[in-house]
Amino acid sequence: MSDKEKPGLSYKARRRWSLVLLLIGLPIYIVAVVTIVNRLDRPPIWLELLVYIGLGILWALPFKFVFKGVGKEDPDKNGD
Repeated sequence: MSDKEKPGLSYKARRRWSLVLLLIGLPIYIVAVVTIVNRLDRPPIWLELLVYIGLGILWALPFKFVFKGVGKEDPDKNGD
């Protein structure tokens, strides 16, 4: 199956969704995580740091397919 036959989001759609996730989704996620951690009676700083690092990586895993290849040139663009 060639690249053009792959089902899924187009390059432009992935770029748009990645912007939505980074500009809207990520700040909402950060506020939610900080609020939850603060309500748990602030843990020791080393544990808090580990929680933030772990959750900082975890948020992106479900959206890996959206971010993949977004920084590269549009593969559907003609070389004119």
